[in-house]
Amino acid sequence: MKRFLLLCLYACGALSSASGQSFPDVPGVVIDHLPKSTRNYLGSPSIVILPNGRYVASHDIFGKGPTPQHTHVFESADRGKSWQKIAELDSLWWGTLFTNQGALYLLGTTREYGRMTIRRSADGGHTWSTVEQGYLSRDEGYHCASVPVQIYNGRVWKGMERNVPVTSWGNFRSFVASAPVGADLLDPASWQFTPQLVYNKDAWKPGNAWLEGNVVMDPEGNILNILRVNNPEDDQAVMYRVSADGKTADSASVRFITLPGACKKFNIRFDAKTKRYYTFTNYALPAYRAYKRERARNAQVMISSPDLKNWTIRGIVLHHPDIEKHGFQYVDWQFDGKDIVMACRTAFDDNMGGADNQHNSNFLTFHRVKNFRRYRTPGQWSSLLEGITDFTVAQ
Repeated sequence: MKRFLLLCLYACGALSSASGQSFPDVPGVVIDHLPKSTRNYLGSPSIVILPNGRYVASHDIFGKGPTPQHTHVFESADRGKSWQKIAELDSLWWGTLFTNQGALYLLGTTREYGRMTIRRSADGGHTWSTVEQGYLSRDEGYHCASVPVQIYNGRVWKGMERNVPVTSWGNFRSFVASAPVGADLLDPASWQFTPQLVYNKDAWKPGNAWLEGNVVMDPEGNILNILRVNNPEDDQAVMYRVSADGKTADSASVRFITLPGACKKFNIRFDAKTKRYYTFTNYALPAYRAYKRERARNAQVMISSPDLKNWTIRGIVLHHPDIEKHGFQYVDWQFDGKDIVMACRTAFDDNMGGADNQHNSNFLTFHRVKNFRRYRTPGQWSSLLEGITDFTVAQ
């Protein structure tokens, strides 16, 4: 069983990327690649399954090389075995793919700390509306990530932030954007924004910032925003409640929870069959805890919870022993029947000098976790879970 699960994750590593290059040692299927010599890197992976069964994935480009801060879009007609680039979008960054009423959307910003923007495609991602048609704000300074766009109670929801002032990283004011599912999502008048909440750096130590919020409905039907906390202790997330109409955020409801790897980005989704919430995180395994936790990105761990408060480690799904030049991070993912499919921002060897570092990814990769509800860590990685006492590990 363990050998089977490992093959499910790694069997496709020899397939070519959308660029036609082959990278046989890279885990998963390579969707896109940029050598570090370009001084550009791949960020904000997102993935969605269209009603016709095709997969669409996207990433943006960051760094100091030419043409950063735009987004590339890819599709797969064979369940992720191969990928083709179908579009490039200027003035779109930090975007999340989602579908609503038969259309495909990307919701993000125009650039780093730019304006809020949304783009729409009626043909599965091949052609898109213009940036001018989808401005959701007049002002700038906005931040987000490829966190889930969720549909609850007849509304489309996404967590976002505003960095004020934009002269330094971390001044993130958290808020939630939402709109009725039947509205024209390209019309800024359709959208409702909660007040922007400031992170209390004096009272909420040791963290100093919150970002990349996940909008989630809890078991009682409350709408929550659950955010990553920039915290050297690694495993702290924060949540607060949002009104069902998307107009208000309850600052008095702010509470902290322990969540493995929560000082790095995560995406939470709900599995109706098991009634559990799932996510993947860069949990710092015991063997790597002497390293700076925020840069410990060499493992992706699947975790789940029945209540968003108590989390169980289901297993390690990606790992490399080198922590400096290898990373699997910013995973976006979707349920696909008994499986989970993932798009991952990956730093890995490429015979072109490798990754710049574990953060500055040179690949976008696709992965499938077979039979995710039964998944357990493959045997050769099981020893990496020894010594974990702060969270329950599934047996």
